[in-house]
Amino acid sequence: MADHERDDLRPSAPIHRLVDPLARFLHVEAASGVLLLVCTALALVLANSGASEWYLALWKTKVGFTVGDFTMSHSVQHWINDGLMAIFFFVVGLEVKREMVLGELRDVKRATLPVAAALGGMIVPAGLYLALQGSGEAARGWGIPMATDIAFVVGCMAVLGPRVPHILRVMLLSLAIVDDIGAILVIAIGYTESLNLTALGLAFVGLGAVWSLGRLGVRSFGVYAVLGVAVWFGFHESGVHATIAGVLLGLLTPATTYLPTNVISGMLRRADETLHGGAWVNMNHRSDAVREFTGRMREVISPLEYLEGTLHPWTSFIIMPIFALANAGVPFTMGDFGEPVAVAIMAALVVGKPVGILLLSFLAVKLVTKTLPEGLTWGGLVGGGFLAGIGFTMALFIAGLALQGEMLVIAKVGVLGASGIAAVIGMTILMVVLPKPTE
Repeated sequence: MADHERDDLRPSAPIHRLVDPLARFLHVEAASGVLLLVCTALALVLANSGASEWYLALWKTKVGFTVGDFTMSHSVQHWINDGLMAIFFFVVGLEVKREMVLGELRDVKRATLPVAAALGGMIVPAGLYLALQGSGEAARGWGIPMATDIAFVVGCMAVLGPRVPHILRVMLLSLAIVDDIGAILVIAIGYTESLNLTALGLAFVGLGAVWSLGRLGVRSFGVYAVLGVAVWFGFHESGVHATIAGVLLGLLTPATTYLPTNVISGMLRRADETLHGGAWVNMNHRSDAVREFTGRMREVISPLEYLEGTLHPWTSFIIMPIFALANAGVPFTMGDFGEPVAVAIMAALVVGKPVGILLLSFLAVKLVTKTLPEGLTWGGLVGGGFLAGIGFTMALFIAGLALQGEMLVIAKVGVLGASGIAAVIGMTILMVVLPKPTE
């Protein structure tokens, strides 16, 4: 049903004049990238202004709770990076499963090119970084340039509108999904220093309970939410980064519907007969009927699709901007861009990323697919390769795990600089190589 048809069925109210423009903004592809960019700029301005001391101290404020002898107290930034970002990673897990079950990654031949491109876009940047910073504490930052920020890439493509072919969008999004898988493995394996096996065991018991309840047909989101919090707590206390809990819970979410569409069709017919037959006016317990009908309608789509659609606006317009405000605000000088760690990160993202993507894409075409997908050109892939160098969210996240102190600040400067340069180069190339819009 079209938007205008839905609006015709909705009673007019003054609040709609305020809410509708916001709703339209939230449905624009570029909107989340624009908001993320604004929050990043705001964080940088505040961190380099007279309010810097207050702003930086804000994120270090301790927040926690005590239950009996147990106390859990962390900085606001920690709660954001380990708590709110677990929801972001849950959505990432949902997206990964969707692509593996329903999308481009379900077919081996179709997945070959984006998987190869993603591998090249992870291996070459990491190798280039280690070649430049392969010793000392800085070597721990090898995982920083491996990831791609989906929100900014989508935003850049949305600016170019219909000039960007559908296949290039699919290619870059699939590549970013595989990048996310790589980043998840990097976080889980590369930056886990010590393990509390008891806590980790309890986390996996929780995951087993989630899987078992799903097999038994339990469909209450409340039950899974409680178990999800328990799993998150287990990972948090185990030493494995807590966001991995979100990924694994996303991968366990069913991708199939509970009810076939013919069941819903029958319910709609009965509802229509009830409403138009006059029985609705005299019906007892109408609220129960509405709740049952609403619940059944939700089950005509899979839990994966429902949760992804429900949570995506929250992660894009609330969680990621808050993450940017808490992590992108770094005091810096122009000289910081010349520091060795910053140079290594910028070289890895701006040079290593597109080179790796193109190199392994070329090998995949020569050895497996024999040709690029219809509508995808090497020029478009070059531009897309540079856009993939926008590391931002995941790169900042991994930087916070890998480095500390002044080196972390320099690494963030490198990520921000590289992301800006990669975006400008990628957009410029695509504007040149893609066909001009028709009048």
